[in-house]
Amino acid sequence: MAKTKIIKRDSRGVKMSLGYRITDVIIYTLMGCVGIITLLPFLYIAAGSFATDRELTERAFFIIPRVWSLNAYKYSINNGNILLGLKNSFILTLFGTIVNMVLSTTFAYPLSKRHFKGRNFFLNMVIVTMLFSGGMIPTFMVLRAYGLYDSYWALILIGAISPFNMIIIKNFFQELPMELEEAAYMDGASEFRTFLTIILPLSKPVLASISLFYAVGYWNDYFNAMIYLQTPSKYTVQIMLRNIVLKASAISDIMMDYYDQNGAPPDKAVKMATTLIATVPILVVYPFVQKFFTKGVMVGAVKG
Repeated sequence: MAKTKIIKRDSRGVKMSLGYRITDVIIYTLMGCVGIITLLPFLYIAAGSFATDRELTERAFFIIPRVWSLNAYKYSINNGNILLGLKNSFILTLFGTIVNMVLSTTFAYPLSKRHFKGRNFFLNMVIVTMLFSGGMIPTFMVLRAYGLYDSYWALILIGAISPFNMIIIKNFFQELPMELEEAAYMDGASEFRTFLTIILPLSKPVLASISLFYAVGYWNDYFNAMIYLQTPSKYTVQIMLRNIVLKASAISDIMMDYYDQNGAPPDKAVKMATTLIATVPILVVYPFVQKFFTKGVMVGAVKG
């Protein structure tokens, strides 16, 4: 009975040579090693946040703690209003991202039209803002004069449109087939309706990607929140975490002699716990947006 020869092929059905398979194995091995190296620090922080203070001192690196402890999280929740900070950051991130996307898309759409009069002038004005800014003190004076100081609007309006993100959206709009818009106009659709029913649904990859960029910026914003927010009940999670870490460090300095004999100062575990608290909520969003990143790259790659 004759033996059937098995020929390995890739996803496109093309025969894979020996050299191609070896190269494939090397690339996947290297990328796997890079992924592991990237993941290890995060795993150490996660494990350290659940470890005891003594173990953090005795072991330089570990992924699974010997004794599991929730003391760092209990301290963060009981002494830092961390839940209030998470709530404030969620509200700021949600509404700030909506405002950013509405303004960015409505600004990018007319600039994507080559027949738009004054297009180059407005586009050059946008590029200028990427190189020069009014400065922190004039911005603070303007926001204070308009009564926006100590409000979330101060954090939203100072970065309502990111020139870089707006240009990305504009370029994506330009790549969409003009025939779709012309067909909509022939059917009697207005410019605004064409934008809502044709352009935006076809632009989900870039909209999801830029929305994630805006959301991460709001969630991680610390400097602007520190300057423009004064009421403690309005503090975002980053400000709350800073106060928690400073308070834990102060306790550590006062009781250093005790902790030198009984384990590591508590601020080590608290810093790891606060880092995890600030990272995980926005990290959970990424898997739901990842597919849109791939689609956005493919749209630009196959064009032409």
